[in-house]
Amino acid sequence: MNKSGLIEALSKKENLTEKKAMDIISLVFNGFVDELKNGGRIEIRGFGSFVVREYQSYTGRNPKTGNNIKVSPKKLPFFKVGKELKETINK
Repeated sequence: MNKSGLIEALSKKENLTEKKAMDIISLVFNGFVDELKNGGRIEIRGFGSFVVREYQSYTGRNPKTGNNIKVSPKKLPFFKVGKELKETINK
């Protein structure tokens, strides 16, 4: 499912206009992004949690040329699946 599919499902299930459903989904997603940008953690019980992991700089290799390159430090979002979701999928 992608974002537009989620919007469509919400609008049908809750009898909302697609515009209203899009506003709700955007509000939730923007809230997630803001929380992660500020170094926060998002936990949805029964589903999983999102955190930002920080990675140090390192020397990598360009696969096309074979040259060594310096990769800058970066932050990446990370999702850890919740126990209940893991159990549900593995049934």
